Amino acid sequence: MEKLHHEIFIAAPVEKVWNTMLGMETYKQWTKPFSPGNTTDTWFEGSWDQGSDLKFIGVDDDGNKGGMASRVVENRTHEFISIQHVGIIDSEGTVDTTSDEVKKWTPAFENYTFVEKDGGTQVMVDVDTNEEYKEMFDTTWPKALALLKEIAEK
Repeated sequence: MEKLHHEIFIAAPVEKVWNTMLGMETYKQWTKPFSPGNTTDTWFEGSWDQGSDLKFIGVDDDGNKGGMASRVVENRTHEFISIQHVGIIDSEGTVDTTSDEVKKWTPAFENYTFVEKDGGTQVMVDVDTNEEYKEMFDTTWPKALALLKEIAEK
């Protein structure tokens, strides 16, 4: 497993950036690069509270619904959130945490760090990935963070 790091400075208060990143309507906007070509939104189901389960759902180009099953490991409001991805969700909504395919990349962590800086917020994203998804994440995270910046700075 490899850890990828991406960051961006956003000229907005940390509270606004945090709420933009984790709020349902704005989450659907900044995560669009993770589902290119698709006319539906990506979204989450569950809570960002520490210890809570989250499902990250999207629809692929063929119209199939699926996603990732995750757990919020740590949540320090306006500072840090750690998400542990534990499985995949198939088109029927079934969560798989035990198959060989899932075991290739779980547990994988996605961590967001927010630091007040120069009147704005430095957002740092650290993501565990395997070789199969490295290029996609290295291409997509900068696009997603640019959208987050655009939305939060409005």
